[in-house]
Amino acid sequence: MTSLEPSNVVQLAELLAMARRGGPKVPLAAGKGLTREQAFAVQSRLIAEFGPVGGFKVACPPDAPIVIAPIFAKDIAQSPARFAVPPGESVGIELEYAYRLTSPLPAATAPDFKDHLRSSVELLPVIELVQSRLEDPASADPILKMADNQLNGALVLGTPFAAGAPFDTSRASGHLKAGDEVLLDGVAKVPGGDAFETLYKLAIAIGEHCGGLQVGQVVITGSLNGLPWVLPEKQVHGHIDGLGDVSLLLTAE
Repeated sequence: MTSLEPSNVVQLAELLAMARRGGPKVPLAAGKGLTREQAFAVQSRLIAEFGPVGGFKVACPPDAPIVIAPIFAKDIAQSPARFAVPPGESVGIELEYAYRLTSPLPAATAPDFKDHLRSSVELLPVIELVQSRLEDPASADPILKMADNQLNGALVLGTPFAAGAPFDTSRASGHLKAGDEVLLDGVAKVPGGDAFETLYKLAIAIGEHCGGLQVGQVVITGSLNGLPWVLPEKQVHGHIDGLGDVSLLLTAE
């Protein structure tokens, strides 16, 4: 497969930007041959237009490179929140563990970096809204999805747990409802096996991409309930046992 030329990276970024402004969805062919490095370049171009960065999505798939995608600050709100989406357009709803950086980190090469990281973040429940600027996200190449900020639409933050306090993020249980539909009820599988380990892998890998990990930014670590798609109008409420609640009202524009 032939790699994209830099001009095509610019074109893909422009198409994604237009889609974010309400323009047509981006055809999957626009990302043909996209490399990981070029996907990051597309992300950087979109940050210049829609930033600043308010956080990151991260995933650590087995036998594949880490997935890193920025979340724009303008798309982050405190619970209870209200979000409007185009009529008839479904939105993915994910309940997740998230971390917010509360103090600066040393260099990732520091021997006690992991301990510093643990004491420099606070844990909070979040709901991510998943939206795509792509024509057929289910069929899209993973690299193209990453270029589209890993399909992030918005993020709603619950109340944080005490900074540095112990909490076992290798397990989870809770509840998630969208209207009358139950999306999670009870024990959930934590992506990657431990949310903190996922955060740690991001902190080691991110370097200066998108400006690096900064104080106040939020890192989301993967869905506890899969990826169900719902239509507005719906009240969405999530709860992670021992951590807290998060909610939003999903409306049609």
